[in-house]
Amino acid sequence: MSSSPVARLLLPLLLCAGALGFLSRCHGARAAEAPRYVTVSAASFKPGSTCRDPDPVAPRRNGTSAVLRLTHRHGPCAPARASSLAAPSVADTLRADQRRAEYILRRVSGAGAQQLVGSKAAATVPASWGYDIGTLNYVVTASLGTPGVAQTLEVDTGSDLSWVQCKPCAASSCYSQKDPLFDPARSSSYAAVPCGGSACAGLGLYASGCSAAQCGYVVSYGDGSNTTGVYGSDTLTLTATGAVQGFLFGCGHAQSGLLTGIDGLLGLGRLPVSLVGQTAGAYGGAFSYCLPTKPSTTGYLTLGGAASATAPGFATTQLLTSPGAPTYYIVMLTGISVGGQALSVPASAFAGGTVVDTGTVVTRLPPAAYAALRSAFRSGMTAYPSAAPNGILDTCYDFSGYGAVTLPSVALAFSSGATLTLGADGILSFGCLAFAASGSDGGMAILGNVQQRSFEVRIDGDSVGFRPGAC
Repeated sequence: MSSSPVARLLLPLLLCAGALGFLSRCHGARAAEAPRYVTVSAASFKPGSTCRDPDPVAPRRNGTSAVLRLTHRHGPCAPARASSLAAPSVADTLRADQRRAEYILRRVSGAGAQQLVGSKAAATVPASWGYDIGTLNYVVTASLGTPGVAQTLEVDTGSDLSWVQCKPCAASSCYSQKDPLFDPARSSSYAAVPCGGSACAGLGLYASGCSAAQCGYVVSYGDGSNTTGVYGSDTLTLTATGAVQGFLFGCGHAQSGLLTGIDGLLGLGRLPVSLVGQTAGAYGGAFSYCLPTKPSTTGYLTLGGAASATAPGFATTQLLTSPGAPTYYIVMLTGISVGGQALSVPASAFAGGTVVDTGTVVTRLPPAAYAALRSAFRSGMTAYPSAAPNGILDTCYDFSGYGAVTLPSVALAFSSGATLTLGADGILSFGCLAFAASGSDGGMAILGNVQQRSFEVRIDGDSVGFRPGAC
């Protein structure tokens, strides 16, 4: 463990949570013991062909809130405008996932574990992410402008600035999408953000100068893709009763690189320009989401609502922040168990924190933690024939001919005693253990969307809560 002053500040977090067990020494409470095995039908690993949950299933709560239907962008529950888009291959998905994970780790590596602190104030320095937007997984539909024009938007907790493709845009400057391009000239409520005002100044690193007294924006992603255009404002209608007047977004007139498919992106990051930041006055800066387990089921995105991340039913951990990468939601992973047994992993391996990210597919662990997880999981899977590695996934199985599959359970422990006991869909993906090694011991980990599926993830103030079986 580093002996730097702030690294020593983190050590109590690790010790309180119990890196080698799930006893919360700080709170004097023990998390529920995880089951040793999970048995599921082998057919459950296959995507369904019909949509089983056509409507959002978010819990009803008191307080002002907006609930949006959230689906996988490929499959029977996807919006009709997006469902005909070809799904990327597994190889393409994993390659793009690796680009995103590598960019996040590069972005936070400048800060290092020793700079993680408890979140007390809104961050002010923008950041960008690196990823092929065409392989992000989850979309919502909202309306933009007056009259409203439906937009299918990727949701991303690792991005701040929201944007859509706009007219005018030459074919060589915009990628193909199913919907017509948004035309600001046809919206009576659209206004370009003028240069010199506070909104333009608030773009920070996203700013791209001025043209004809209009504020320009640019977002450059880690894979070399970028979007640029005019920073504008318009009415964003989230639900029949929830509209955001004067919503600030990028009206993209030139996109390049690997961007493709949907109409734009809805940024849910921690900076003021994100949807969460812009609606803090109405919804209190709190939001939650539940990612569906399969393309044939639905989830939800909720802004606001009275329930907090510390409400009954949630396993709650502290939200941390990295001054060098303020966009990301960071928690402290402290231990892992397989088959009900805690793995022997040094506490220092987890010291860099863990980014909770909807855009990364499989969870990235420090090498020591992944090696221990892989070894224990393989030991519990000797009854099944192994299969060839699949890209970054090196622990794969052939379940052909099996009616049911029994997996050793996997549970993730976080500071403050929170434990996530994963279902089968959170353990295996593409027939493989849905974890990978990345970075170095003591560096940042990433909690991917496979492991978040079916949990309601609630971010509220300085807490992150996880509620199982929510969608």
